Amino acid sequence: MNQPTPSPVPAFSVIPGAQVHEVLNGKEVEVTQIVEAAYRLHGTGRTVNPDSYFLTFPHRPSSRIIALPASLQGEDAVHGIKWISSFPENVALGIPRASAVLILNDARTGYPFACLESSVISAARTAASAALAADELSRQRGGRPTRVGFFGTGLIARFIHSYLAGNGFLFDELGIHDLSAEHAEAFRGYLARTEGGEITVHGTAEELVRSSDLIVFATTAAQPHVTDPEWFTHNPLVLHISLRDLSPEIVLASHNVTDDIEHCMKANTSLHLTEQQVGNRAFVTGTLYDVLTRQVDCPPDRPVVFSPFGLGVLDLAVANHIYNQVSMDHSLHTVADFFTELKRYG
Repeated sequence: MNQPTPSPVPAFSVIPGAQVHEVLNGKEVEVTQIVEAAYRLHGTGRTVNPDSYFLTFPHRPSSRIIALPASLQGEDAVHGIKWISSFPENVALGIPRASAVLILNDARTGYPFACLESSVISAARTAASAALAADELSRQRGGRPTRVGFFGTGLIARFIHSYLAGNGFLFDELGIHDLSAEHAEAFRGYLARTEGGEITVHGTAEELVRSSDLIVFATTAAQPHVTDPEWFTHNPLVLHISLRDLSPEIVLASHNVTDDIEHCMKANTSLHLTEQQVGNRAFVTGTLYDVLTRQVDCPPDRPVVFSPFGLGVLDLAVANHIYNQVSMDHSLHTVADFFTELKRYG
């Protein structure tokens, strides 16, 4: 008897946050390696990563929802899109600022085959990118820093600390600065449960910057608020994750590394504002791929600022890894008959 021909349309699955967390928890090194591999694919032209698309609202200008479409080539090719919202007012409601989903599309048919909760994926890939940059740039500068400062104390700051620690960074001194004293103390409590070094909550931004050799900016700032290059004369390594904290004067006094130069020169990031001021991009030293492949150097004669705009291909790589792991565990939540119109003429 003839067997029915399998449908080329993949089954559609939903992967909730609990499963995402289960796959990623404690896997900082593995996730960092996945992110590095995605950067290397991107650097060699084996990705498609269009501009991010911003949905903004005239009645609440601080909020936005962003679409990040992307495609990865290679043995495990996949397409997809992340849809992530940023509503800073959520913090006052006691819920996270960001929420997100990610859709994976089959590389052969284009059919979507999975929807994943993606706020944790987004935080993990951001933190892995930061940890990767900190590791590679520290190697160029003679060793890892032992004094770290966190400017902003939300979910992203927590994930970055987790990924730095998971990748072997050890700190003797940890500094904290946040506009909310309550949030700063809560973050101090988190660090006290996970770190053995001295922890200080700094009353001013200047104190934090001057006392740190590795500075993590993870704020919701919409425009530059740190403007004095003199604060950075000790030449720290700066993970400028929130992208809009530093004035053009600080950018111009630094070695600047980003994930993708074209992507970072938009939406009034600090690098974009600097380009508008000077009329060129010569102040950008190179990309993280250039650092990984030893095409650029960032010696310790100036501050080094890593400003990653955030590439959708990173989310895609991490999400596809999660899908593969959950599938291997035979624990996918499949939605039966998600696609019903599969005959061209009914």
